[in-house]
Amino acid sequence: MSTVTDSDQERGLTLREHLRELRARLVRASLGVLLATASVWNFYPSIFAVIRQPFEDIHASHPSAVLALTGITSGFSLQLRVSLAAGFALSSPIWLFQLWRFIAPGLHKHERKWAYIYSAVAAPLFIGGIALAYFVMPQMLNVLYSFTPNDVSNVTSVDSYLTFFLQLTLFFGLGFLLPIVFVMLNAAGILSGKRLADSWRWIILGAFVFGAVATPSGDPLGMTVIAIPMILLMMMAVAVALLNDKRRARKSADTGTNQWSDDTVSPLE
Repeated sequence: MSTVTDSDQERGLTLREHLRELRARLVRASLGVLLATASVWNFYPSIFAVIRQPFEDIHASHPSAVLALTGITSGFSLQLRVSLAAGFALSSPIWLFQLWRFIAPGLHKHERKWAYIYSAVAAPLFIGGIALAYFVMPQMLNVLYSFTPNDVSNVTSVDSYLTFFLQLTLFFGLGFLLPIVFVMLNAAGILSGKRLADSWRWIILGAFVFGAVATPSGDPLGMTVIAIPMILLMMMAVAVALLNDKRRARKSADTGTNQWSDDTVSPLE
């Protein structure tokens, strides 16, 4: 498996070399997911019990709701999907690190160390988003099942329930990664901290829209509980970007160069 060498970086990467490096990173990330999936395979009953718990929390209020499997192979496919999802979450430090390593050549040489810091911070944020989704999921299920007519059983396939669960947790997990993405764009010289700070109204509005989407009941308290962590994370990202801009400006003043025009490529290894 080939990777980009230091000499390649000195002369710049061709499209073929970028694709080769992307393939290498995807293979390593996939291997990490597969190894994590294999390690959690035997823990499937416990993992599925955790996934099912939000449904159990609202079952007393909606006794007509029933989870059901249909098909001979449904049990096996369910265990495979649950194990893959758990493996994906468990291996998040690996594939996030591979992502940053692929992006690293686009960063300035003196900013290479930030790729390691980002990968260390991103994984807890991703897991934190999943945890918040798990916290609000019973409220969402309670609202959605309330539309079931009286004297009608709502037989929910386990596949559709699992799809809903995974989509919700992925939505929250990726949402919590947005601050890291903004900081990465700032480190790469694409987005200034001042521009982020000037957009504080849009950041707050976006956080509450995110909270409104995540709480279909329209409960103001629930929406606020979700929006506040997003706002705090974004404010931290803005602060980091502003500090990085000041550091870059000081260095530019010392060297007499433009703070946004460093062509030095960071080494991959």
